[in-house]
Amino acid sequence: MAGLGKKISILGNLVKYVNNGSKRLSSHFVYHPDNEAPVAGETSKMNMMQAINNAMDLTLKSDPTAVLFGEDVGFGGVFRCALGLQEKYGKDRVFNTPLCEQGIAGFGIGLATAGATAIAEIQFADYIFPAFDQLVNEAAKARYRSAGQFACGGLTVRAPCGAVGHGGLYHSQSPEAFFAHAAGLKVVVPRGPIAAKGLLLACIQEQDPCIFLEPKILYRSAAEEVPVDSYTLPLGKAQVLREGDAATLIAWGTQVHVLLEVAEMAEERLGVRCDVIDLMSILPWDVDTVCNSVKKTGRCLIAHEAPLTAGFGAELAATIQEECFLHLEAPVARAAGWDAPFPHVFEPFYLPDRWRCFDALQRLLAYDQQ
Repeated sequence: MAGLGKKISILGNLVKYVNNGSKRLSSHFVYHPDNEAPVAGETSKMNMMQAINNAMDLTLKSDPTAVLFGEDVGFGGVFRCALGLQEKYGKDRVFNTPLCEQGIAGFGIGLATAGATAIAEIQFADYIFPAFDQLVNEAAKARYRSAGQFACGGLTVRAPCGAVGHGGLYHSQSPEAFFAHAAGLKVVVPRGPIAAKGLLLACIQEQDPCIFLEPKILYRSAAEEVPVDSYTLPLGKAQVLREGDAATLIAWGTQVHVLLEVAEMAEERLGVRCDVIDLMSILPWDVDTVCNSVKKTGRCLIAHEAPLTAGFGAELAATIQEECFLHLEAPVARAAGWDAPFPHVFEPFYLPDRWRCFDALQRLLAYDQQ
């Protein structure tokens, strides 16, 4: 029992005592809600699931060509993001599909090419790979290969992604880097309700097909005061959430909240302030905002849940060293998932939590003192 107590004290926030036993916590972060609405007007408290539902509701209401489809979306989907929409708009506009991701993507491409607004849900991002050929060889290239005569820009593919605490190897992956290699797609990952609604509406209105990856642990993690009316946030534009001059911390989705916590720890324990950037769009990504920050701070840490090798952080690091080489005080650092399938019981050791990211930041700050 003494050994168990020692392990629990080392793990800190990863486990807790419950009825003389222990329970592993599913969240490896503290949620940092947005406190400012991007537009004026009435707001309503929504979690991310409700904000996504609201965005699709507004689209179905205003666009008679819009349709929503996927596995089990008729009753709301496995995460209930489509809850109530079939009852409101009918089975011809919100409907279930067979369990066939390749078919869902292909059907969506056909609808969008014919002029409809197609919102396709892949039940888990881990199962988007059977649709990979349709998305990167057909959707991404439709406008290019027809010399602009036809396109499928009306297609938005939504997929829950990332760790949730107990998903294991088939329900925890973050596949954004795979799609970032396909010119013609746009890839977006929101950090919370306000961002999710604005970015999803922007994707739906975008003239290129979009992959909208939703970190599922955020669906119900916290609520924000979300504007009720329709609004969009620009694709390809990052947001600086916290300002400093010691280092630039870059993430997207859930890891944004991890790095915000790391920035708070750095200020409290080390007396330094850091820029924290939410990339928001993976493809295209905001080179100017990132590089301007790194030129100011001279140091950069990138964090993502996906494996380290060929993760999207590698693209950021390559561009930063090319554009900011003479401003860097240390090599660009990355904190990421390990190069292994996503584990189940060892998930807390796989994720780049605040302690692993804080350790990487400390080494980054001390680089020129070694």
